Amino acid sequence: MYKLLRSILFLFDAEDAHYFSMNLLGFFCKFSFIKNYLQKKYRPKNESLSRSFFGLKFLNPVGLGAGFDKNAKYLRELEMLGFGFIEIGTVTPLLQEGNPKPRLFRLPKDKALINRMGFNNDGANIVAERLKKFRQNKIQNYVFNNQLIIGGNIGKNKNTLNEDAWKDYEICFNTLHDWVDYFVVNVSSPNTPGLRDLQQRDSLKKILTHLQELNNTKKNEKPLLLKISPDLLQIELDDIIDLAMEIKLDGLVVANTTISRNNLVSSQHTINKTGAGGLSGLPLKNESTRITNYIFEKTKREILLISSGGIFTDDDAKEKFNSGASLIQVWTGFIYEGPSIVKKICKSLL
Repeated sequence: MYKLLRSILFLFDAEDAHYFSMNLLGFFCKFSFIKNYLQKKYRPKNESLSRSFFGLKFLNPVGLGAGFDKNAKYLRELEMLGFGFIEIGTVTPLLQEGNPKPRLFRLPKDKALINRMGFNNDGANIVAERLKKFRQNKIQNYVFNNQLIIGGNIGKNKNTLNEDAWKDYEICFNTLHDWVDYFVVNVSSPNTPGLRDLQQRDSLKKILTHLQELNNTKKNEKPLLLKISPDLLQIELDDIIDLAMEIKLDGLVVANTTISRNNLVSSQHTINKTGAGGLSGLPLKNESTRITNYIFEKTKREILLISSGGIFTDDDAKEKFNSGASLIQVWTGFIYEGPSIVKKICKSLL
C-alpha cells in the first residue's frame, strides 16, 4: 500500500509532498477510529523495548531525526506511528525562511535525499509555545505514563556571526528548556554558511561549556548532546571526542548529512541538477556506522551514541547497535520505507 502512495507522492516536489502528507495524516487523526487503527497497526507496545538513558525512559530505541518536524507541528501524529523519541528542529532564536525553493530533492536510485533547507523554522518562541501546548494537553488528558521523549535540536540564525553564535544557542536553550527532554547542539549542517567552522575545538568548547554552565543553574538539568558531521577529518573527529570526554558531554549524534557525492548510482546530470546540499540516506550508512564504532571504541563506551544515516531495514538498525549505538534515528528511511519502519525494526529487536 505504501509503495503505491510513495510512487504518487514522488511525482511532486519533495517538500510539498512532505507537508501534504503530514497535514493529511493530521486531518485523519481527528477521527478517533482512524487514529486508533493507525496506532494499533504501527505503534510497538512491548515493554521490553524500553531503554533508560540519562534519567529518561525511551519507549523504544528508534527515534526520528531532526529536520522532519522542525516546528513541533506533528508530535501527536508521529507519536502515534510508534517513534520512541522525536527530535524537533533545528530551531533558531528568530524565525528563518531558509534557502530558496526548491531545496529538497530525491535520489530514488540511491535511496537518498539531498537538502539545502537552511534551518527554516518558526523561531524558538513559537516552537516553545507548541511544545508547551502538547505537554499540557497530555496532562489535561491524564497521560502521565509512557511519555514521548522530545529532543530539541538547536542552531544559530544565518545572519549571526560565528563569534556571537554562543548567544543564539543560549537563547534557544533557555527558551526550550522547560519543554524538551534533551538538547542537541547542531554545528554540523552544511546548509548554513560557516556553521561547520564552529566544530573547531575552541569555538565548540565555548558554546558547550557555556550551555553546561547554564544547565547547572536550572532546577531540572537536561542532557546535552552534540551532532557531528560525517565529513570531519580524523584529527577534527579526535578533537571532538577528546572535548566531549573532557567536558563530560552526555552524548553524540552520529551523523549529520554529508557534502560528499561519492559512489552514487544516480546519473551525474541528476546530481548536478539538484545542486548543493547535504546528502542523507543509504549512501551515508557505512560511514556513519564506521564513525559510530570508532567513537564507541575510543571512548571505551563512556559516552552515549545516537546513530543515524542509512537505516532502512532491521539489519541496518542492528548494524548500528552492534557498532556501539544506544539509540538510533531514522529520517530518509522513513520516507522510503513508510510508517511501518519503526515497528519492523522493533519487532526484530525482540
